[in-house]
Amino acid sequence: MADLRKTLQTHVSNSSVPGVVGLVARGDRAEEVAAVGSVDVEGTAPMARDSIFRIASLTKPVVAAAVMMLVEEGRIALGAPVREWLPELASPSVVRAPDSPLDDVVPAVRPITVFHLLASRTGYGFPSDFSLPALAPLFSELKQGPPQPQAVPAPDAWMAALSRIPLLHQPGDGWLYNLSSDLQGVLVSRVTGVPLPEFLAERLFEPLGMADTAFAVPPGKLDRFTSYYAAGSEAGPERDPRSGLELLDAPDGQWSSPPPFPSGAGGLVSTVDDWLAFGRMLLAEGTADGRRLLSPDSVRQMTTNHLTTAERESAGLFLEGMGWGFGGAVDVEAAEPWSVPGRYGWVGGTGTTAHITPSTGAVTVMFSQLQMGGPSFPELMRDFWRYAAGT
Repeated sequence: MADLRKTLQTHVSNSSVPGVVGLVARGDRAEEVAAVGSVDVEGTAPMARDSIFRIASLTKPVVAAAVMMLVEEGRIALGAPVREWLPELASPSVVRAPDSPLDDVVPAVRPITVFHLLASRTGYGFPSDFSLPALAPLFSELKQGPPQPQAVPAPDAWMAALSRIPLLHQPGDGWLYNLSSDLQGVLVSRVTGVPLPEFLAERLFEPLGMADTAFAVPPGKLDRFTSYYAAGSEAGPERDPRSGLELLDAPDGQWSSPPPFPSGAGGLVSTVDDWLAFGRMLLAEGTADGRRLLSPDSVRQMTTNHLTTAERESAGLFLEGMGWGFGGAVDVEAAEPWSVPGRYGWVGGTGTTAHITPSTGAVTVMFSQLQMGGPSFPELMRDFWRYAAGT
């Protein structure tokens, strides 16, 4: 643990991040955990193992697991068109070419299916080129991008707005990032008739003991909730003169009350131990404390690459050396020292990363407070991955 602490402390000592919590668990061995630094740049409280973070895109595998529960129960099928539950997507239009204007469209040649949602192949989402015309309304109307939970319309209004936006490509013809996971969250709620936060709490968080994972932080836990910052070129004129970091959200900010739209793409808060419980459930092929939450087949589908080589290449830096399962990336080649084919997990744009590696029985989780856009978080993340891989 001393070495893990030293690895993380380096980035706190050079003021690139106020604090960080790292956890490495290998098989049945005791976890290595280190919490260093402070919950904010003012140093009002030390970082702790149970500090709560906005985990952003680490929400994606959790919501994908919820969808697979519904598949197992026969309430939906992977090949089923989603129009029964998401009628707004019954007859989408598609831009004629990726760089076409929004009014140059053709009809979709096939329906959007549950599988398309899980594999992020709906035709909605982010490509490598953010300048394409069809992306503009995703940001302006749907508030895609860095999470801002209080600014996003409620699900029905959000879906109505989405129905007026064309797909970037035909359903099933390629991978695009992010929006399909938001659609998964709406799907779960409409199929079950239960709000997404309630379904996740009952079916995943309570059985796994994920007591601090939710879409908002209640008043009694705000003292454990960390602040959220932008660094480097992403920081604006309001940056702190001592650290160079700009405060994006304080503990009493956007996550201190339930959001209108519980985002399946990036809305959750959590702790390292909560995500460890989720990761260990996946490692155990869907079981936790003798209770089965998912079938081994569902876990295999979540953690198996579903993309072709061409689809991976078109994703560019999104998936360098990786493919995509359901809700998370899957390493398909040893592109880096820490890459192990079959390693499954993802990175949150708020400074978080979590993975499971079935071949070694490892779960690795690291939470910090930095927006992904600056240079500091990738360096911290890579140093943590190197340590966890023993390289």
